[in-house]
Amino acid sequence: MIHANWLPLVVQGSSDEVYAMDSKTLQVIYANEAACKNIQYSVEDLRGLTLHDITAEYSAAELEHTLRSLAIDAVHTDNQPHSLQLNLDLMRKDGSHYPIAFRVFLSQEEPAPVFIAVGKACRPAESSETPEQRESHFNAIISNTPGLVYQFVRMPDGCIAFPYLSEGCQALLGISPEQLRSDPSLLMKLIVAEDRNSYAESMSASALAMKSWNWEGRIWIEEWKDIKWINLRATPCTMENGGVQWDGMMTNITQSKLEEMEIKHSRTRLAELSAHIEHVKEQERTRIAREIHDDLGGNLTAIKMALARLASRLPQGNSDLAEKSAYVDVLVDRTIEAAHRIASDLRPGILDFGIVAALEWQAKEFEAQVGIPCSFLSNVPEINLHSDQATAIFRIFQEALTNIAKHANASQVKVELLRAKNNLQLKITDNGKGIDATDRLKPQSFGIRGMIERTESLGGKLTIGSTPQGGNQVTVKIPLSSRQKSNKIRADH
Repeated sequence: MIHANWLPLVVQGSSDEVYAMDSKTLQVIYANEAACKNIQYSVEDLRGLTLHDITAEYSAAELEHTLRSLAIDAVHTDNQPHSLQLNLDLMRKDGSHYPIAFRVFLSQEEPAPVFIAVGKACRPAESSETPEQRESHFNAIISNTPGLVYQFVRMPDGCIAFPYLSEGCQALLGISPEQLRSDPSLLMKLIVAEDRNSYAESMSASALAMKSWNWEGRIWIEEWKDIKWINLRATPCTMENGGVQWDGMMTNITQSKLEEMEIKHSRTRLAELSAHIEHVKEQERTRIAREIHDDLGGNLTAIKMALARLASRLPQGNSDLAEKSAYVDVLVDRTIEAAHRIASDLRPGILDFGIVAALEWQAKEFEAQVGIPCSFLSNVPEINLHSDQATAIFRIFQEALTNIAKHANASQVKVELLRAKNNLQLKITDNGKGIDATDRLKPQSFGIRGMIERTESLGGKLTIGSTPQGGNQVTVKIPLSSRQKSNKIRADH
């Protein structure tokens, strides 16, 4: 390459934009005066940027792919000039975009390969439409747009105005564009009283942060004796006089809002039904457990005592009868033990001693049966809970331990029961392999679903997450009633 002393002067004085970029990092290492003027950056500012930083987002992927392809082609065609045509949108410092057609060259004769981009900003084609035609086309588009397209202005002194309102005003608000323009306060009067504060607050927040205004609320249409839900979305910009103008759209979302409310209502009823079913199930379990313990257990004990009397009266030396008697005695013992176990599973009697004692007992049972060390810690000696709350927490704890035993491959479990001022928190942490988010959503995950439903029936929240060590943590958080909180204060004193 021949370097002439006048070449830098030609490049610097050219009306075309010229950029030089490092071929590996795509960082700008040089830009001529025309480029700096159009892109609104100094050479020093540009040197800290890559082409991605000054390229519109939708052009960035195309840019990198094309330049990498040019570099790869150069490897296979030594000693040949390498260039390509590239059309991009560059982004000025003020955020505006402009199109530019580049011719990009790869120079390999420098100490390191460099991309040289020479481009000329493209001017948009002049429209042959008259202003009247453009306005007609605009109105045609707006007339087919569902909802109300509008401009809204709030002056520094608080005065408001609607410079533009589409014909959708009548269909949406029940008033004509002329009526709303002549009295802009009509919109606030249409809004249901309970929703006016949120409307004003969302407007002020949008003006303060200069971010999109998004609001949902109800309006009352007196003529139709009807309430509508509307959604307002608008983009603010600052006016020269210090006021704010929003360009946006209002749409009728009544149908979707009613459907959303119906879904919420259905979920609430489903949660209530689920809670009722759980309550009935626990009552039935308690009844069956009591009958097994009192009736079946009592009868089995009487049988054992009668069998003992019969055994004492067997003829001496009759080994066959003695063996059968011993076998029946063992069988009765096993049945008594099974009855106690079944009754305990149906409704653990330990719950009568309080939730702290019940959870501590269950932790020890888990450790003894499964062989995994399970520590238990409570920050209070006892917590006054309703029987339904205590039973639900106990069942959640049982299910969590069952999941650990089946799936976690853990070697240690830590359980914490923490009572705060307004809530009760149960944490079950293991050091196993954890659980994937997708596994929690599987249709067959009835255990997790049951845990979530029990928690929600108490007005609480259950979360499942991983620990820094890679294990899993189940956290149950339920609110305490005012009575339970007052009991806590008395207990603490």
